[in-house]
Amino acid sequence: MNGMKTTMLLAALTALFMALGFTLGGPRGAVIALLFAGGMNLFTFWNADKIVLKMHNAVEVSAQSHPDFYNLVARLAQRGGMPMPRVYVIDQPAPNAFATGRNPENAAVAATTGLLGMLSRDEIEGVMAHELAHVKNRDTLIMTMVATIAGAISMLANFGLFFRDDNRNPWASILAVIVAPFAAMIVQMAISRTREFGADRGGAEICGKPMALASALARISSQAQRIPNPVVERNPAAAQLYIVPSGVKALFSTHPDTGDRIAALEAMARNMGSAAAAVPQRRGSALDPLGRG
Repeated sequence: MNGMKTTMLLAALTALFMALGFTLGGPRGAVIALLFAGGMNLFTFWNADKIVLKMHNAVEVSAQSHPDFYNLVARLAQRGGMPMPRVYVIDQPAPNAFATGRNPENAAVAATTGLLGMLSRDEIEGVMAHELAHVKNRDTLIMTMVATIAGAISMLANFGLFFRDDNRNPWASILAVIVAPFAAMIVQMAISRTREFGADRGGAEICGKPMALASALARISSQAQRIPNPVVERNPAAAQLYIVPSGVKALFSTHPDTGDRIAALEAMARNMGSAAAAVPQRRGSALDPLGRG
């Protein structure tokens, strides 16, 4: 069902893009728009992970430089039956994490020093299991495609008056320029929200501790809006990458309400039994964000 919803929404987004191109420039505009989107998708398919990691000044770490964090991710990847991803740390106080890469064989996961310094080991396991679930479900590729098409729609709308066909109804062109970006945003949010619930469920299965992930979500959410995130301030679209978005109003968030996600994890924990439903103790972080010791 999750895959079917995503396919339908991707098709709707592509159709919207082609319709905007047709409205502004007729058949020629639709073809140009489709070729442009194809070129952008091809570029991001091969380079999205590099772009995202460079945007965050992420530093790749190893079992030698950050043994606790690296080995934690390695154990989770093994549990999930996945290839070992590249592991990155971002020197940033805002607690958050994300995954990127075109497939499980070329994936990377990253966490901020703020997250590693704030959460307990069990909570960090829950967060990184969530990110590995995104990789396993190939959400990183899907969300890259979605973001690319949505961005192309907004770009085409911004330049719509320059590319429109003068023989067509000018009011239709103006309406398309206004409506299309909002429609694309709604479709993008719908796809992202569907994928987040799936990653929560998959992450809880990988780590076996749904309440640890629920606890991490609550703690990150309480800090995400309070601590500034310079990357999101420069590029608001980056907010969709994170396990909990920062600097985004709930109405425009690409993620489901955190309370709803926590409730779903609590229900999952009850179904898994008493051990999984145990609330994790709030101890200090077991991991050193600088990789010492």
